Amino acid sequence: MSTIEPVFRIIPTIQNYDWGKKGKDSKVAEFAPGAGICGFTLNQSAPYAELWMGTHVKSPSGVVDRKQNLTQILTENPGFIGDQVSRRFDTTNGNLPFLFKVLAIGKALSIQTHPDKKTSEKLHAEQPAVYTDPNHKPEMALALTDFKALCGFMPITRIAEYVKAVPEFNSLIDPSIVTEFLNCINLPESEQKAVLKKLFAALMTADVSSIATQLRTLVERYQRGGQKPLEEDVKDLVLTLNEQYPGDVGVFCAFMLNFVRMTPGQAIFLGAGEPHAYVEGDIMECMANSDNVIRAGLTPKPKDIPNLVSVLTYTPSDWQKHMVEPVDITPRTRKYDPPIQDFTVLQVKTPKGETETHEAIPGPSIAIATEGSGRVSWSGGELDLQAGSVIFVGAETKIKITAGDSELVVFRAYVTA
Repeated sequence: MSTIEPVFRIIPTIQNYDWGKKGKDSKVAEFAPGAGICGFTLNQSAPYAELWMGTHVKSPSGVVDRKQNLTQILTENPGFIGDQVSRRFDTTNGNLPFLFKVLAIGKALSIQTHPDKKTSEKLHAEQPAVYTDPNHKPEMALALTDFKALCGFMPITRIAEYVKAVPEFNSLIDPSIVTEFLNCINLPESEQKAVLKKLFAALMTADVSSIATQLRTLVERYQRGGQKPLEEDVKDLVLTLNEQYPGDVGVFCAFMLNFVRMTPGQAIFLGAGEPHAYVEGDIMECMANSDNVIRAGLTPKPKDIPNLVSVLTYTPSDWQKHMVEPVDITPRTRKYDPPIQDFTVLQVKTPKGETETHEAIPGPSIAIATEGSGRVSWSGGELDLQAGSVIFVGAETKIKITAGDSELVVFRAYVTA
């Protein structure tokens, strides 16, 4: 077994899901050449949805100039993960606790949620072909460009306004449930959650032909300018979602989930059981090392409405509750630290010709350059960086990031337990 330095290039993998941005419009395709993806040739009509960086069994990253993939290298070199992390997480067979991604979203992803650890284990045991691993999947989305998403249930009062104002929406729900929901405003939180669950379940299980009919009526009303003032904020969203997924019940989630518009540098965290759907834009995404998704709308993929309805938290709030406020740990390095132990993400902006030093971290990390060029150095050597370059940094390794003739932007995901 030949030795390998604690910092080395890795080769991410591309996922060509249908919702991805196409051709050169995709950040994933933009980063592919710099990432050294073997045989990559741009197809302007193909979707490039996700760039995966990590050890997930579905698509582990390769390692430059090595026959082994990242999982195999870490199995042979457990010290790169570190004892501290291995005591806290299952790192058997080189498994990293997190998965790092770039997403380029051209059309909406599914209305979805992610199960907690206990539910993941149960679903994986029952349906391993659908739920491919037993891990949970809390995740953080960090905007690279302007980004839109549906995120968590709106406050109860806001949903009630839409129930009253949008006849096409409330006609899909049993009148007794509508009445109960409108009367729950002053109830204790636990009772509000129970009624919200009834309302959402009634919508998601409504008759398919009725959904298509009411959605057609709603779209026609919006197209002729018949929207009410309350509906102005979601009108374009409804029309867009229906154009992408005609007649899909997920379009009506625009009246129950917060519609979020984020600018570059803003981030949201989505824990287990939080409903969401990414709508448009480019993001860095970091999550626990899982690919478990429970879907219920806006997708051609199999839906699992009973499990989705069952696992949601039904915690209504403004979308700002989900925001991750970054902390500047140096003038050039900003930390996004969600309320879990599985991962943290750093954004590093190093000015032209300057160097940013990161002291050793007691856990593994993966970093990708997204803008500019330069190099990363450590006690044993250095590697050049350009947009798309991806590196692994082993535990307890001090690194220096140096910009070339323009600002160098790097995102680095890590875990310390």
